[in-house]
Amino acid sequence: MTLDQLRVFVAVAERLHVTQAAAALNMTQSAGSAAIAALETGLGTKLFDRVGRGIALTEAGRLLLPEAKAVLARLAQAEQALDDLQGLRRGHLALHASQTIAGYWLPPLMHRFREAWPLVSLSLVIDNTEQVARAVLEGAADLGFVEGDVDNPLLAHVPVATDRLVLVVGAGHPWASRARLEYAELTATRWVLRERGSGTRQVFEDALAGFGVDPGRLEVRLELPSNEAVCAAVEAGAGATVISRLVAATGIASGSLVELPLAFPERRFTVLRHGDRHRSRAEAALLELIQAPPPG
Repeated sequence: MTLDQLRVFVAVAERLHVTQAAAALNMTQSAGSAAIAALETGLGTKLFDRVGRGIALTEAGRLLLPEAKAVLARLAQAEQALDDLQGLRRGHLALHASQTIAGYWLPPLMHRFREAWPLVSLSLVIDNTEQVARAVLEGAADLGFVEGDVDNPLLAHVPVATDRLVLVVGAGHPWASRARLEYAELTATRWVLRERGSGTRQVFEDALAGFGVDPGRLEVRLELPSNEAVCAAVEAGAGATVISRLVAATGIASGSLVELPLAFPERRFTVLRHGDRHRSRAEAALLELIQAPPPG
């Protein structure tokens, strides 16, 4: 069993597709298949079954997957600790972030970091809040950026910014001309919302409960997996939504979205890191940059 074989195994197990996994690892499909075959031979057991045109993990594969991820995470920690000896002259940070943060807030900060430390590479994966927290716990992410609350004692939380949710409708919505709106009226229209598990959805529903409105009484017309899809559906007249003002700003400015006069609480952008893992110099440098006043 080699580390390269474990990397291929994890990539295939996560995608259940050898060709896609090989492409993600910058190797040929035949090399990926050969690595899996060699690993199965060395272990004396099958890790994948063929199911129709696809593949599925065997029981042995399911048992191996978390252990393989743990081994690769420990290797990444060791490499990062050695990188620290180079004083930020080399290294890599794996970042995972929820959609609003990844699409609107984080990229300029990543650019500033690379300008300051050009030899430390950054990668970014976009997931919802639940998936980001899981990636940090499993070691797939060094830092996770979320806008929802995450209750896990293994994760350290560092607040880094605030964001404001706004209620918006399309220009043709009956509420578009309203100068006043009450929270109790929110159950009287159709809604377009992010999927469950997203920070935006969680904060919105928590706010509703605080206003005495049962989220279960909303008529949710569409649940969509991206901010852009939500805004497009609202602009088309599918219903109302509550979303980050960072996301809605362009539509509000153009008039395709109308912001309504109903206040929602601010929410925090938070960085998650595993409390038991080594904190690298690169992590510390990125957090220091984020928390510093903006330049000029």
